[in-house]
Amino acid sequence: MSVTRFTKSAPKYVAVAAATTLLLALGACADDGGGSGGGGEGDKPYVALVSKGFQHQFWQAVKKGADEAAAELDVEVTFEGPETETEVDKQLSMLQTALDKSPDALGFAALDSEASIPLMTDAQSRGIPVIAFDSGVDSEVPLTTVSTDNVAAAAEAAKHMVELTGGKGKIAVLGHDQTSQTGQQRVSGFVDYIEENAPDLEIVDTQYAGGDQLKSADAAKSILQANPDLKGLYGTNEGAATGVVKAVQELGKAGDLTVIGFDSGKAQLDAIKDGVMAGAITQNPVGIGYETVKAAVAAIDGEEVEPVIDSGFFWYDKETMDDPEIAEVLYE
Repeated sequence: MSVTRFTKSAPKYVAVAAATTLLLALGACADDGGGSGGGGEGDKPYVALVSKGFQHQFWQAVKKGADEAAAELDVEVTFEGPETETEVDKQLSMLQTALDKSPDALGFAALDSEASIPLMTDAQSRGIPVIAFDSGVDSEVPLTTVSTDNVAAAAEAAKHMVELTGGKGKIAVLGHDQTSQTGQQRVSGFVDYIEENAPDLEIVDTQYAGGDQLKSADAAKSILQANPDLKGLYGTNEGAATGVVKAVQELGKAGDLTVIGFDSGKAQLDAIKDGVMAGAITQNPVGIGYETVKAAVAAIDGEEVEPVIDSGFFWYDKETMDDPEIAEVLYE
């Protein structure tokens, strides 16, 4: 059995002209929320990582990779994020607090690719190198972005949707957000592929539910009830895909349509094993965390880093999920 790992170079993100005044109202202190803050008081170089959230196992896997790199490279790392991926203001407050600790380097996964621009500029003015991870920032301040090529990954999901539905009928998309580059690209990459390669496959609805499992389930039920003849449904992250699975099961539609997801987690893995979900795209979350810290240390040491570090992705299904190369990047 052969397994293909997908990697593709992506262009460097460019800056936008406008900045937001949202951060003027934010204080210097933030509630730790779902993260594990603190740090920066030892003799080792200190890298502060601010993620999109903490509720999904994906972020725990990213943290695992960051911790592995920290131990290997002998640096101190903290990892925090808001409780949910809809709390943009809270994430920005966490970012401000991280900057105020004067880390030697900062890693940031933006919930809103534009709202953080003023803080990116602030980091630059303080001489703190910034490494973007998972999702890019609309700023030239980050020295690199460590992430999946989400456009290519979404197109791969679309390719399998076309194959599994026969390229005809109605399908729908359940996205996780419209503000992060990740959220935007996982929808656009999917939609563009369908439009270019499957003209008889109609996308009848695209909804967003913030990556929250319960809200995603409700949105998926709404889509399914409005389109009883739906042939396929695609969820763009762990929360969205898990919500789709929940909706399909509760409505008794398992086996009636093709469900494709993104990321992994126990609910998706079980759904694939049970035949409720056809397959999904998995990223390399441990690799994202590891490469982010590695790039941060290189920046601290004054070394150049590539403008984009592609962490790769895999398509996996019931037949391939136990392959060693894929199994090592899946998580429960």
